Amino acid sequence: MKIWRQLSVMLVLLTASTAYAERIKDITSISGVRSNQLVGYGLVVGLDGTGDKAPFTTQTFLNMMSEFGITLPVGTDPKLKNVAAVSVTADLPPFAKPGQRVDVTVASLGNAKSLRGGALLFTPLKGADGNIYAVAQGNLVVGGFGAEGNDGSSIKINVPSVGRIPNGASVEQAVPNNFARGDSLIFNLDQPDFTTARALVDKINDMLGPNTAEALDATSIRVSAPRDTSQRVAYLSVIENLVVETGKERAKVIINSRTGTIVIGQNVMIEPVAVTHGSLTVTITEDFAVSQPNALAEGETVVVPQTNINIDNGADSRMFKFGPGVSLDDIVKAVNEVGAAPGDLMAILEAMKQAGALKAELIVI
Repeated sequence: MKIWRQLSVMLVLLTASTAYAERIKDITSISGVRSNQLVGYGLVVGLDGTGDKAPFTTQTFLNMMSEFGITLPVGTDPKLKNVAAVSVTADLPPFAKPGQRVDVTVASLGNAKSLRGGALLFTPLKGADGNIYAVAQGNLVVGGFGAEGNDGSSIKINVPSVGRIPNGASVEQAVPNNFARGDSLIFNLDQPDFTTARALVDKINDMLGPNTAEALDATSIRVSAPRDTSQRVAYLSVIENLVVETGKERAKVIINSRTGTIVIGQNVMIEPVAVTHGSLTVTITEDFAVSQPNALAEGETVVVPQTNINIDNGADSRMFKFGPGVSLDDIVKAVNEVGAAPGDLMAILEAMKQAGALKAELIVI
């Protein structure tokens, strides 16, 4: 029994120590190793009468025809119904090499009703520097659908004016990066945190030797690295799979005023406060009871918090009263039990923040 109890304690401690443990590769990115956005302008043809009538579509079509040696008489209206001018975008991943394929997204620029059934013609894709890094072409996959009757009635499902071409672009040239330069690499945390930065530095130094890593700030950690590319790849493979205990996030409450969504983070606490809202009365108090084992037990005496919630939604009751040490979970539970709408909870949280009783960052989006 004693051995089992010791094993249980060790299991609890191990679980507690790894509760917030994550791999370095899941919480960081390497400076200079990133994707690049590409954009192009092209034509989608083969539509079933759902093309656009924009003037730039006609001009682009005439320019394309002249490239193939076909010149239409001046003033001729080609009456395009099956052609649409589109923007073509793609994300070029890091280390992408010529000949590799990437997905592209195609979106109508004019008043095309649908791109379903269309095919994108040869379209160069440029980066921010104006150079061509990929070319796109192929048949579109459109998830949206639209139909229209002769009486003007119509129905749409999703957005039929946007589509994708899986592996629709071929990479023409690689984007330079700083991966193989210098004697060090910089890891940037996805979520800046001094505690996590220190833990990451300690973990790398314990594994690879002192002074291998140093924190530059709450986001960036400089790590010494070999210059040889093959050695650097193996070196990073070891580092990115190290597991570190991350710091807990700041206490936050996020409110989406458009959808009524409320997300409550951890460690959110409330100081004593009273809030008047409509006809609701919620009283929350925190009491402490002593749990003491009997004389023959081997347990320990502990203090157990007990939360008491009393709710009255009578016409004469108008006050929220919260005692010290109350968590936000208790407040949400209390408000939900009386059937209050999310808008009521938003107003209560905002009032608490203004009064300084809500010990959390309140973010309204």
